[in-house]
Amino acid sequence: MYIEVDGARLFFDTMGAQLAIAGERMAERETLIVMHGGPGFDHTTLRPYFDRFADTHQVVYLDHRGNGRSSGDSGTWTLAQWGRDVKVFCERLGITRPVVYGNSFGGMVAMSYATQFPQHPAKLILSSTAARMHFEITIALMHERGGERARAVAERFWTQPDNASMQEYIAVCMPLYNPKPNPAEVGARKRSILRPEVARHFILGEMRTMDMRPALTKIICPTLILTGGFDPITPALCSEEILAALVPGTAQMRVFPDAGHGVHRDDPEGAERALRAFLSQPRA
Repeated sequence: MYIEVDGARLFFDTMGAQLAIAGERMAERETLIVMHGGPGFDHTTLRPYFDRFADTHQVVYLDHRGNGRSSGDSGTWTLAQWGRDVKVFCERLGITRPVVYGNSFGGMVAMSYATQFPQHPAKLILSSTAARMHFEITIALMHERGGERARAVAERFWTQPDNASMQEYIAVCMPLYNPKPNPAEVGARKRSILRPEVARHFILGEMRTMDMRPALTKIICPTLILTGGFDPITPALCSEEILAALVPGTAQMRVFPDAGHGVHRDDPEGAERALRAFLSQPRA
């Protein structure tokens, strides 16, 4: 399905009904907006895992502008606009007080959204993400896990993200994101629509200079931070910085020591328990 938002045609898909039958009445359920990483990939990388939450929520998957099946001029590929898109998207569809989940780049978008519109989300879930990047740690971990070739491939990609370096990075370095091979994730990346021009735009631009920590004090909704101890891209330090920047008492952090980038990929049961516990808490 598509909807027009600030000059872009955004693709979204849903799992689960907004209205559930509750005896002789219809009960409205909360909306969980699930936002993918990248940039350059699409929402299908998070399916079918998050489909399971359709038993309690209406799950809405969104392709960020310029990503996947969504359009949008490259001049609007900014964290500010990606964050604004979430708010306008909800307004157009009549979604109020959503729970917003963002993985990796999607978490950066979620933070942009929640800092611009702090009254809008009911809850926020930030998974394997960062308010600022630590490329030196990433390069060192790639070297440690994959040797000199992985280090060289990572350095080339993070400084010259052309199509060739991206394909080599996907083949050599992405398998080092998580502690063990996951055939399901390989399949997810293959079926995803890859938009390398969006990745290149962000990596050479805002990703290198962003520091959202000062703005995080604006977030007032309950926030769950999920991080993997094995994650080389957004290591636990990134989550610790987010937690330290948020208003005390609003956030909690769960560390999965043996998980890598996207904790649900390595510990699906543990991630589900943490997510369901947070989702079941009453709204603030």
